[in-house]
Amino acid sequence: MCWREISITVSSEGEEAVADLFYQLGCSGVSVEDPELLAKYIASGVWDYHAFGNVESLGFSVIKGYFPENEELEEKQRLLDSGISELLKLSPGLLVKTTGLTTLMEEDWENAWKIYFKPFRIGERFLIKPSWEEAEVQEGDIVLELDPGMAFGTGTHPTTALCLRALEQVVKPGRRVFDLGTGSGILAIAAAKLGAMVEAVDLDAVAVKVAGKNVKLNQVEDRVRVRRGDLGAGLEGQADVVVANIIADVILNILGDLRRVLSPQGDFLAGGIIDNRAEEVAAAMREAGLEIVGCTDDSGWVQLWGRWVKSAPF
Repeated sequence: MCWREISITVSSEGEEAVADLFYQLGCSGVSVEDPELLAKYIASGVWDYHAFGNVESLGFSVIKGYFPENEELEEKQRLLDSGISELLKLSPGLLVKTTGLTTLMEEDWENAWKIYFKPFRIGERFLIKPSWEEAEVQEGDIVLELDPGMAFGTGTHPTTALCLRALEQVVKPGRRVFDLGTGSGILAIAAAKLGAMVEAVDLDAVAVKVAGKNVKLNQVEDRVRVRRGDLGAGLEGQADVVVANIIADVILNILGDLRRVLSPQGDFLAGGIIDNRAEEVAAAMREAGLEIVGCTDDSGWVQLWGRWVKSAPF
């Protein structure tokens, strides 16, 4: 299969809005190239970014979306252009422009970036290990072996790293976890290896396939069920922990259904929130009946931890 890569340069303030446009059009994959984040990883040594040379923080990002080259492509490109025009009307100060159109073979897309993904540690116990790499495992490590393919979630992005650290705090053996928007399955697998029983959901068929493969790779099939579906819809009963590492607008949309899926004593972990939307999401969480008991940030991204206010009726 061939895929069309559409690259859009956007000011940092418009990063999430443009990424959301891609998702609304059913984009099978979105990547964000943030020079500030890239510079941070070069300094940390987490990824081997030597091929990129000097990286400067210029106040903009490159958003790349991927669509299959089929009969729907032309209409999706038209709708994307229209959406960007509307975005510019609402926020004239945003720098948004299409910078590239490239056709990729599926195997090129899946494999070209792998040389930069190396084993690394997150939090107190997690060791993220690409399936094609060797790693030195120490006593007490919880190894998360991944082949993300075309799904979001390697642990290197701040949103995923923040959620992994939060899971270490809230997941105990025997707890039930719902992972909404599972992507590569990394958070679901982490929760399972912390002792939880997990149900993982994603709208994207590619993500469901990738997550299922990673669940088998980590030998947690007895503790993780992955399925395709609308976020939260179709889940039965209530979880002790609901994690949603998505984007701010989607988190706002699922808050109305949260009482159905999160137990009265449960924890809600909301990630994927760009910092200028954090207070908006926090306010909506409070309005929904949650108390904000934790807030962490990294490289312009925020993760919120909420619990039901004890006096709130159920």
